Amino acid sequence: MTDQDDTIEERPAAKKPARQKKPNARRQGRTLALQILFETDQTDHDLHEVLDRTIEAEKPSEETAAYIRTLVDGIVKHKRAIDREIELAAPAFPIGQLSPVDRNALRIAIYELRYATDVPLKVAINEAVELAKRFGGDSSGRFVNGVLGTVVDRLPGSRA
Repeated sequence: MTDQDDTIEERPAAKKPARQKKPNARRQGRTLALQILFETDQTDHDLHEVLDRTIEAEKPSEETAAYIRTLVDGIVKHKRAIDREIELAAPAFPIGQLSPVDRNALRIAIYELRYATDVPLKVAINEAVELAKRFGGDSSGRFVNGVLGTVVDRLPGSRA
């Protein structure tokens, strides 16, 4: 034993490390789904090959990978109905003439609005607008927001 004082000195409070904001699984899933849909929309690449390659390259969490697959498979399954929703909501803009980013951000959101009932309306809209702003043109966010507002007005009932 030593003769040192047995009292414990109070240490200054440690600074909390800056909290790193990690994108949640669904947000990251939407981003990667948009990239997959964009690529297959613009090329003749096989959708499932692009999907598998993207997941392998990006190494998302299992939860994110599952959501990417849910989105991509759901959009493919319901593509005609989803594209019809876009046409009805934006009749002045033929689907084939929309920018690929806007078209696919809308597809993701409309899939979530119509078929993923666990996604709140505001979340589906806000996420699509953010994707459009991030990857689209100057007016993409406003355009996507406007189209989705019309789509929501046509929904039977509300999940907000």
